[in-house]
Amino acid sequence: MTGFRTVVVGTGFIGPVHVEALGRAGVQVAGVVGSSPEKSIAASQRLGLPADYKTLDDVLADPTVDCVHLTTPNRYHFDQAKAVLQARKHVVCEKPLAMNSTESAELVRIARDSGRAAAVAYNIRFYPLCHEAAARVRNDSLGSLLHVTGSYVQDWLLKPTDFNWRVLAADGGELRAVADIGTHWLDLIQFISGRRITSVCADLRTVYPTRQRPTGPVQTYSGDTPADVATEPVEITTEDCGAIMLRFADGANGCLWVSQTTAGKKNCLRFELAGSKQSLTWDSQSPNALQLGNRDRPNESLVRDPAAMEPTAAAISSYPGGHNEGFPDTFKQLFRSFYGAIEKGILSDPAPYPTFLDGHHEILLCEAILKSHRQQRWVDVASA
Repeated sequence: MTGFRTVVVGTGFIGPVHVEALGRAGVQVAGVVGSSPEKSIAASQRLGLPADYKTLDDVLADPTVDCVHLTTPNRYHFDQAKAVLQARKHVVCEKPLAMNSTESAELVRIARDSGRAAAVAYNIRFYPLCHEAAARVRNDSLGSLLHVTGSYVQDWLLKPTDFNWRVLAADGGELRAVADIGTHWLDLIQFISGRRITSVCADLRTVYPTRQRPTGPVQTYSGDTPADVATEPVEITTEDCGAIMLRFADGANGCLWVSQTTAGKKNCLRFELAGSKQSLTWDSQSPNALQLGNRDRPNESLVRDPAAMEPTAAAISSYPGGHNEGFPDTFKQLFRSFYGAIEKGILSDPAPYPTFLDGHHEILLCEAILKSHRQQRWVDVASA
């Protein structure tokens, strides 16, 4: 994959994650762009990259750049992804794809008409044992899907003094915990089960209607705001936690709990798929083991080992059994899948990576969840 030249836009927490994973995937990172020329230069120096690009416009004007990765705040995704595709470049966009379904639907259309590959960075699909779970659903090891339960919980917004742009509806959208981390779980479960979620019933909660915003910059996951930093009160309308009941296309049902105010849980996604033959349980904080639940024989623990896994799972597992793979490896495998598909001429749905159509469906899910919460009733998810 050394023939590709890629630029990453965004220098916060996730931008450098993309840079590192692209290098490990064999993709040339030609530069990184921040929110100002000064930040672009500083990030380039910090990451050991050329400082040839100061702005996104510089990148779009360079015909030697094949692809752009967008790791910017949510409110920029639509305009930036549109500009990248109109510049005839491939694009990988962080989630959520856009601020609303009108925007995401237009991005799906633009991507289709552009003839370029367009992915959303739902990296959690690319833990090898998540692919293993999906393969076991496909080969009927699970049997008929009965129900799904799970959660995605963190604690980085536990205190009223914890603050980040994501808590503001104007920057991140009207949903926060659901859109920021819940959509990872929702995308993952639909990928594994092979079934769309068709209706939802949500009960969400804003734990802190007011948070203290530092008057200076803060870094995501950097810990407590220092006591000597000046703050100002800010009204918060986005949710800190909530429960969502789910119905799937074939009649299976389920429930998701999402929270960014659960002490001690730094980044924990869990799921349990219950089938008529077997259950599958996985925890992102122990990602190299998949628990297999049985009725008439002892339960089993499948440890990640390419030699013992389904071919699709083994294909995204780079190391032999006993050599653990984790969060950074999911981005590497996502990017290998994305750029490998481009090499093969796979530029649209169905694709071996999460596409803009998948991202659009997640936006439709979020809108149904928000409507359900506000009206306190079941709401059908609009068709993508």
